Amino acid sequence: MSAFRVTASATRAAVRTHASKRARASSSSSSSSVGLRRRSTLASLGAALFVFARSSDAATYGTRARASLGDGMNEYPGTALERTANGRARAASLSEETLSGDWDATVRPKLLWAAGLKDLTNVPPGKGNTGHCFNDFNHVDATTMILEHADNKNQGRVAGMAYDNPLGEGIRAARDDTMGEGGSWCTCILGSAQEPPADVAHVQFQSRVAWKLVWVPGAGGDDFSRFVLVDDAGVELATGVPSGNVPTKRERRANYQTVAGGRYATAADARSS
Repeated sequence: MSAFRVTASATRAAVRTHASKRARASSSSSSSSVGLRRRSTLASLGAALFVFARSSDAATYGTRARASLGDGMNEYPGTALERTANGRARAASLSEETLSGDWDATVRPKLLWAAGLKDLTNVPPGKGNTGHCFNDFNHVDATTMILEHADNKNQGRVAGMAYDNPLGEGIRAARDDTMGEGGSWCTCILGSAQEPPADVAHVQFQSRVAWKLVWVPGAGGDDFSRFVLVDDAGVELATGVPSGNVPTKRERRANYQTVAGGRYATAADARSS
């Protein structure tokens, strides 16, 4: 019996020792797992902070834009508020390096994206074709209107435009729905030098613009190699000096001349001084 008790005691001691070792191993494994998860979380947080730092200026602008857009709703009830704010934020996120790339390969596709438009060239004009957008002096307004106003007619109110100027079908076909409710179009800049603006955006669609593209005269007054994107108040959002197949100098000069003396020329004038 004495030998049995000794053996049983030794067995219990061995079991306790083995259990203690397993507990320590489990604790070590758990600590290691927690450490790995903590390092992974910190890495993810670091990546998120990097992305936030890159986009914070555009996001801040978007917040300010959404707050200020409501002020003009009585005056311009056709404005799609969220879409307009997002369009301005997209424009503000475009770096000068990006907007100084090749016009066809990089710059114009980015302008279409910032305007909330698809790059459509395989459909007829009036059916959503955006091949003309930002490619001449005139079709340079990123107008972001509610869809209830997309079928508005000009009825001869904007000088130099077709009497009716029906754009609703094209607006619906070309709108990038990831930018928010409403529609977009690259409307005409004619009438923009007046105060208040008498262009297609403000008159036909009763909408503010997300932004306008204006070519810059430069210090010599006839350079027009640089453009600026400005918001509805004429504040600069982005700028670039593109290369490649840009609009002709005649078109770029006419673009500036159309807004000269008005709010939308302010940033271009400042860049030329």
